[in-house]
Amino acid sequence: MANEASGFGDSAVADSLSLETVSDIPVQLTVVLGRTSMQVNQLLKLGRGAVIELDKKVGEPIDIFVNNRLVARGEVVVVEDRIGVTMTEIIKTDKH
Repeated sequence: MANEASGFGDSAVADSLSLETVSDIPVQLTVVLGRTSMQVNQLLKLGRGAVIELDKKVGEPIDIFVNNRLVARGEVVVVEDRIGVTMTEIIKTDKH
């Protein structure tokens, strides 16, 4: 049928075709450990070893954004000699 060939038939086939068509599109992933604000004169006084206090507490989930949209929350992990993030919660958004 024409509907099935165009991806409107079987939903599993349509989902598979949809993912294949976008699977190689690059996206920007941003992990936000926390935020703060300061005046420029405070920023200019910072030197090596300075500690910048963020608005998150230890153990609080961090925000994970894809293309500037909040999609998940997670925790910082160490993988060998690198810092990583494990997702603990997927954020569902209402589509309009």
